[in-house]
Amino acid sequence: MTAPVHTTCPYCGVGCGVVVQSDETIKADAVHPSNRGRLCSKGAALGATLDDSTRLTVPMVHGQATSWDDALDLVAERFRETIAMHGPDSVAFYVSGQCLTEDYYVANKLMKGFIGSANIDTNSRLCMASSVAGHVRAFGEDVVPGVYQDWEEADLVVLVGSNAAWCHPVLHQRLQAARVAQGTKVVVLDPRRTATAEAADLHVPLAPGSDVALFNGLLAYLHRAGKVDTAWVERHTTGLAEALKAASSSPGMTRDETQLESIAAECGIDPEALETFFDMFARTERVMTVFSQGVNQSSTGTDKVNAIINCHLATGRIGRPGTGPFSVTGQPNAMGGREVGGLANQLAAHMRFNDPFDRAALQAFWQSPTLAPAPGLKAVDLFDAVLDGRVKALWIVATNPAASMPRADRVRAALSACPFVVVSDCWPTDTSTLAHVVLPAAGWGEKDGTVTNSERRISRQRAFRSAPGQARPDWWQFAEVGRRMGWPDAFAWQTPAAVFREHAALSGHANGGKRVFDISAMKDVDDAGYEAMQPFRWPLPAGASSEGGRLFAQGGFPTPDGRARFVPTRYQEPPRAGKQGLLLNTGRVRDQWHTMTRTGLAPSLMSHTPEPVLTIHPTDAAAAGIEQGALTRVSTAEGEVLLRADLRHTQRHGEVFAPMHWTDQFASTGPIGRVVGAKPDPVSGQPELKATAATVTPALVHFHGLLLRRAGGPLPDICHWVRVPVTEGQLYRLAGLRPMPAGDDLTRFAAALLDLPAGTDWLEVSDVRRGMLRVAAVVDGALEACLFLARDAASLPNEAAISPMLGAPVPDSARAKILAGRMYDATAAEGPKVCTCFGVTRDAIRHAVATHRLGTVKEIGVLLHAGTNCGSCIPELEEILRDVRMPAE
Repeated sequence: MTAPVHTTCPYCGVGCGVVVQSDETIKADAVHPSNRGRLCSKGAALGATLDDSTRLTVPMVHGQATSWDDALDLVAERFRETIAMHGPDSVAFYVSGQCLTEDYYVANKLMKGFIGSANIDTNSRLCMASSVAGHVRAFGEDVVPGVYQDWEEADLVVLVGSNAAWCHPVLHQRLQAARVAQGTKVVVLDPRRTATAEAADLHVPLAPGSDVALFNGLLAYLHRAGKVDTAWVERHTTGLAEALKAASSSPGMTRDETQLESIAAECGIDPEALETFFDMFARTERVMTVFSQGVNQSSTGTDKVNAIINCHLATGRIGRPGTGPFSVTGQPNAMGGREVGGLANQLAAHMRFNDPFDRAALQAFWQSPTLAPAPGLKAVDLFDAVLDGRVKALWIVATNPAASMPRADRVRAALSACPFVVVSDCWPTDTSTLAHVVLPAAGWGEKDGTVTNSERRISRQRAFRSAPGQARPDWWQFAEVGRRMGWPDAFAWQTPAAVFREHAALSGHANGGKRVFDISAMKDVDDAGYEAMQPFRWPLPAGASSEGGRLFAQGGFPTPDGRARFVPTRYQEPPRAGKQGLLLNTGRVRDQWHTMTRTGLAPSLMSHTPEPVLTIHPTDAAAAGIEQGALTRVSTAEGEVLLRADLRHTQRHGEVFAPMHWTDQFASTGPIGRVVGAKPDPVSGQPELKATAATVTPALVHFHGLLLRRAGGPLPDICHWVRVPVTEGQLYRLAGLRPMPAGDDLTRFAAALLDLPAGTDWLEVSDVRRGMLRVAAVVDGALEACLFLARDAASLPNEAAISPMLGAPVPDSARAKILAGRMYDATAAEGPKVCTCFGVTRDAIRHAVATHRLGTVKEIGVLLHAGTNCGSCIPELEEILRDVRMPAE
């Protein structure tokens, strides 16, 4: 690569453009319409993740390296034999929003059009399925009406179940800039006081599961206040009367349910705050409601989506600048997967299973021997079918369900019992360890294709480096298996551009304006045009002169009569808490992504949240006898995990929060999915991930420890551990759940943790009375590993002080300092990094604020640069200012 390559970030659904230089340094694309030169902390650290040292590089069958031909022949043979013996529904694919649209298209065509089953589902089922279902029920098609510009043109933005400051920080910064420029008001509806809530004008901490009650109440309030746009409603919608009736008769409400006090009580919020929100919504014409996983990841998620949409339909606030419901996606290509039918209940190009015309048109276009007759198994049901033997062959691509699915132990049992499991991935994962065949996949920066972001904008991902070893793109793997199963002509593409052309052509096939999704203007793009393709937003039908914009301001919904549907949503009783009155909520943290296969490679991204913690309100912690930092046992009906407690008043009383990212590769306790229930939404099939009944108790810890070593990977099962990548290796935080060994047993214990070659000498100092052991191993004059154990955690050295020692030259004069945990005289202990983009620590910020008497975030940025890039840390900077700011004299 010589010239810079313009590509798209592989993380969230914002779809930011990035530019890769010839030396693989990465910066934001200043002209990409999604991010306009900004990147979040994860995007800014992409260069640090281009590490091939742990990649999958050769096909493996039963743990042995083999050729691509042998591996693909085996996959095709086993799938073909299984179908012949048990029928097409005995096989399944489970794919991912990390797949490019071209990957998705080939997989969907193979499964639904040629194998003849709809058993292809995606991890998007866990994040966006309820939005899809809500869109289809209201609009007739899975369509987001608005565009990113609406975030800047709205006078009021309502964020529901969305911690955009951490999960979609570039969009959040666009919103914050609008607040400064034009006074945009921001309301956050979220049980937790998140970083997004800290930056809002009003935070409404509604109880988990009460969204429908709140938005039903808002619909009734708008009707009573005369804010229904009657003329627009009569021209472009049906069903308002039924929706109002459902809103006023929701179970669990009192007879005066439309009164603010009743709704506030049901939602667990202050009536005054609720009235303030209702009044702001009613009197603001340009209002936009942004929703994400807090709405979708619910057993009533689809009703939540429709309750929100109902309020916008009633007021006609949709499709005009600064208005409308806006579902912001969690993955880089969740939208692209939906375009090609990547969900089990969809056909390609937004065609419908229940429309005979669509089915006939699709089969004719594909010239396929069959077509799946009905929707297939959704994610939760799919893995249940694997467990009970209905699905006997499963191909998993670019996702890690053994960690990310709820009831993760049940999923692992299913994979262990399945006769044939194939995994295509870039890195070893909790899931790949359970596969019979592991196929090395080309990753970000190594393959070409397209992705679609949350505003319907299609952008190119371009290759700028060679895939390691024999890794190959996912679309190629599926096409090769399709050819080997007997359909060479249908899977004859040689390039991703050819796949894209077919996808674009299908979008316009038998369409004629029936479906909004249409990019048929791109169906004849040649390879050079595909390579040079600029970002564009659909719809872009054949003959279109400009990209698609806002939709539905003048109606034109893709329903038989062209009208949107109000959907009656009846409030259902929220999930019940455990015996302690606690509900477990799960979600993301700022600098990590999914199961950390990529972000876990970058030490800078581990510095903000080095290990998974259980956030709990101090009152709840006190009732359970849990102190700050204490190792805590979290138990549910599904199992238990161990997490350190983080006591915060910003956490809602009666609810605890745990991050979703850590896996067996990073913590001995494994993924939080082990303890999360899986009750699905009856419409979308999306499981409840935000409200699992839980109990918490302090775990008995006999000793504490820190381990530094050059070698990575999980530790033996001899203590609780969390792995934290550092610059020259790995740091492990240890907790002994059994008494510390003594004598020779302690030596063997230390050796197992250090994992050194036989015969390696080490330095050691111990104190039996104090329960202390310190060990260091020097190999070729540099520190290879060191271990510190103590009964009292306060006796351990500071992590920030010892981490730089790893891999450093060790003169004889410094050996004692290693065992003391302070090889260098300078103090490295500066606390966790708040600003990952510029590596600014909490202690450095606190010192600067106090020393230089800083009073604003801008002043911090001028001095330290913190908060001047992605802005994700701004809420924490404001918190530090509040804590440290000197009182007025």
